[in-house]
Amino acid sequence: MAKKGKKLQDAAKLVDRTQVYSVQEAVELAKKTSTVNFDATVEVAFNLNIDTRKNDQQIRGAVVLPNGTGKTQRVLVFAKGEKLKEAEAAGADFAGDAEYIAKIQQGWFDFDVIVATPDMMGEVGKLGRVLGPKGLMPNPKTGTVTFDVAKAIAEIKAGKVEYRADKAGIVHAPIGKASFEADKLAENLSTLVDVIIKAKPAAAKGTYMKSVHVTTTMGPSIKVDASTSVAAK
Repeated sequence: MAKKGKKLQDAAKLVDRTQVYSVQEAVELAKKTSTVNFDATVEVAFNLNIDTRKNDQQIRGAVVLPNGTGKTQRVLVFAKGEKLKEAEAAGADFAGDAEYIAKIQQGWFDFDVIVATPDMMGEVGKLGRVLGPKGLMPNPKTGTVTFDVAKAIAEIKAGKVEYRADKAGIVHAPIGKASFEADKLAENLSTLVDVIIKAKPAAAKGTYMKSVHVTTTMGPSIKVDASTSVAAK
């Protein structure tokens, strides 16, 4: 077992593992227990009682956090004609068609999110083997396959985050940076709680949200009472 550094050990002492913290308490504690010398990302993990092997229990989507994520997203848009001009005018970092498909095939990945117009998906689909494993394939469920490229770019730049349940039924998502005010982190977390609650599959049985934890980069895990979020009230 890897030995924990003194800073992390001291931070862990601030967290009572037997306690379930309110949303506000959890984000305040997350800020206090961030031990790295850079602006750490604050993340949330939802452990859901779903069976993702079944199509009617898969959870995937996207939401614009009210206070953003603190990260600047580089957006690549696959489009042509007027939609290409629209993407460029809306602030896309990269926009084009065949030339960017070729660049990706050659190993270029200097972007964070891809938006594609529906008429481009036939070509973009050829990149499935390289984009899929990296979670970069555009998808209508996350609003990244659309003709309204200007809206998609604006939402991504404003702090849109994608969420998806993994095989174990866990959803991971960033809710901001440790430098954020606690109230802003709490608002972002509440927004995400609301989205995940509303995404509950009708086929899910028993307790849906088994646990919620907040943590920072290399920080200790903090258990959260999701019912204390503004959204859950």
